[in-house]
Amino acid sequence: MRITRLNRSTLETNITVSLNLDGTGQTKLNTGVPFLDHMLDQIARHGLMDIEVEARGDLHIDAHHTVEDVGITLGQAFAGVIGDKKGVRRMGHSYAPLDEALSRVVVDLSGRPGLIFEVPFTRARVGEFDLDLIREFFQGFVNHALVTLHIDNLRGVNAHHQAETVFKAFGRALRMAVEADPRAANVMPSTKGAL
Repeated sequence: MRITRLNRSTLETNITVSLNLDGTGQTKLNTGVPFLDHMLDQIARHGLMDIEVEARGDLHIDAHHTVEDVGITLGQAFAGVIGDKKGVRRMGHSYAPLDEALSRVVVDLSGRPGLIFEVPFTRARVGEFDLDLIREFFQGFVNHALVTLHIDNLRGVNAHHQAETVFKAFGRALRMAVEADPRAANVMPSTKGAL
């Protein structure tokens, strides 16, 4: 089982993440940012990974540090638990619809951080949540998980739907990438011999 628990503490946030890549989509989420909890739940349920997040952040300022640092900590946990990547598919992709919205996410466990984020949200906020922070979450994740991630919202009118399709597709793409490849057990999925 690929399971880890990690704590990251700064002057702005204190975050503990538990991650089981081979789970069933169970969550226990308490970030203090309800919309972020809702999006993390999408990753877990569609990625079939168990995720627990306990976060305390400087929400009296705004949600920026908490959202970004949850992405960082989840990325660190992912990097720590994925191992040498032998025998996994390495790349994953998914399209996820929600009513009028459709997003595509492609991930490569490349060992190199890179983010392309093309999501033209139709408004700036969902409730109290600043949608700019979604990019910050994913930037934090890729920088510390060391993955290449392409996120494209192909269409959408409702910003909540746009965001939710992004996180659903991300969970499913990640699930595909970390799955064991039965044709390549103990084989490094790279011509370089290392990722």
